[in-house]
Amino acid sequence: MDKEKDVKAYVIAFSNGTKIHALSSNPKGFRSKGGKVVLDEFAFHNNPAELWKAARPCITWGYPLRILSTHNGQSCLYYRFLDQVEKGKLNWSHHKTPIQLAVDEGLIDKIYGRQTSQEEREEWLNEERKNCFDEYTWLQEYCCVAIDEACAFLPYELISACEMPDVLKSLDEIKQDLYVGIDIGRRKDLTVIWCLERFENSKFTRKVKVLEKTPFHIQYEIISEILKHPKLRRCCIDSTGIGMQLAETAQRDFGKYRVEAVMFTNKSKEEMAFNLRTNFEDKSVFIPTDHDIREDLHSIRRVATKAGNIRFDADTAEVNGHADRFWALALALIACYVPYSPVEIETRRRYETLKMTENF
Repeated sequence: MDKEKDVKAYVIAFSNGTKIHALSSNPKGFRSKGGKVVLDEFAFHNNPAELWKAARPCITWGYPLRILSTHNGQSCLYYRFLDQVEKGKLNWSHHKTPIQLAVDEGLIDKIYGRQTSQEEREEWLNEERKNCFDEYTWLQEYCCVAIDEACAFLPYELISACEMPDVLKSLDEIKQDLYVGIDIGRRKDLTVIWCLERFENSKFTRKVKVLEKTPFHIQYEIISEILKHPKLRRCCIDSTGIGMQLAETAQRDFGKYRVEAVMFTNKSKEEMAFNLRTNFEDKSVFIPTDHDIREDLHSIRRVATKAGNIRFDADTAEVNGHADRFWALALALIACYVPYSPVEIETRRRYETLKMTENF
């Protein structure tokens, strides 16, 4: 032990002369040493660059170096190592064991002390995921997926600031203007209907209807009942791909001034996403305190493509759906800023004055 240099080491010496040094995370502890090196929880080290510089020369004589760690976002040296390995720029061997693989290879059998069924394994996984509370913890600590909170377009802090426990209520109780956003899905994605009641500049979520694998004719029946609401002022509906037919039918039955078909493009998604974020920053929209909604809103990432374009998308493994709740709310907020009635233009009176004929 060296108190002056803050070096603490435990050493096991074997009869053949070899030793095992269990060191603290201080890089000075193993400088000038040689042999096999294992760096544990490398992603969480306070100074990983200095640790790496001290560790790399230790294996010069052909010893192996192993780095063991869970993920700690995408801004650390550990993630950059893995990124270079996956791109083939580092000739390293990469091994990972997500919880699903561990379960397949007998983890639950070991825990229970007996052979388990497939249903028991799935139930155990679902329970573990549920008890993680958020997908951020589940993905990084259990699934070997690096998630950087800094990359989230809508951080948890913004979301939680706009959550209200009793904001939902029956549409029959709505007294102010009603605005609706509908994101269409069928098999993989969800159909989400988001209803907002507007009080001046504040928008309150009154209903969030989620439809999973629902036939289109049933979807339209549910949508029609909402569009018939006497307080409805505007509805924006996803008309991209499979949503086109429902959007056209809704416009035919309820009019283009009440129903607007929105085609999802990179430009339109960017406008909707930033408008949604602005509402959260201004605390002018209020949403229910709901785990699925919170994780869905948080799942959106702002990604820059190689061509320099901005794309908004969600990690498919992170949420139930594909950020469908996010886009339904974004559509509802866009509906709030579109005037319900068409613009009427009237001509002004003719400009008549005696000065026009003066001196004639």
